[in-house]
Amino acid sequence: MSEEILVKYGAPTLAGLKTGNLISVSYTSKEQLTNDIRKLNMRLGKKGIRLIPMRHSDSRALIYVYRPEHLRRDFASNDSVELLEKYGYPHLHPEKCVVLLADKLRKSVDFPHEIGLFLSYPPEDVRGFIENKPGSCKCTGCWKVYGDEQKALKTFAKYQKCTDVYCAMHNNGAQLEKLTISS
Repeated sequence: MSEEILVKYGAPTLAGLKTGNLISVSYTSKEQLTNDIRKLNMRLGKKGIRLIPMRHSDSRALIYVYRPEHLRRDFASNDSVELLEKYGYPHLHPEKCVVLLADKLRKSVDFPHEIGLFLSYPPEDVRGFIENKPGSCKCTGCWKVYGDEQKALKTFAKYQKCTDVYCAMHNNGAQLEKLTISS
């Protein structure tokens, strides 16, 4: 897994703006991908970042890049707790929630809709997506918005600006550790 892909698709998480990102990567060797992830975890773990492979296919892997401390914070909200409990997650143990999510992803071709809670999507939007038709949302950006549209649009713009800045900095030689904010 290249640094370039991690920066391009995970900048808001690296910057501490977002709890997590899912990144789809291609690979030719599962062993090499595992080694790459291990090395990235060693480099970024002290900054509060963790990478976990969630699902593999023949040549692609879905990697969850996240901040465990942010996930604990996100899962403390009453709205998140309600949704997590409804879908069988042990919300008091975010690490166990990640394991259960990975299990659900491996066993189904579909994404479990509650996955948005792991990616900093507002619980009201996750609930809206689950309960309504996807086409009935107010707007679409990084996710489908059913709640506060203006707040979501500002968040989308912030994530895009962060990604643009981080990609430019990385292209100009900034090291991954320098781009990653400590939690």
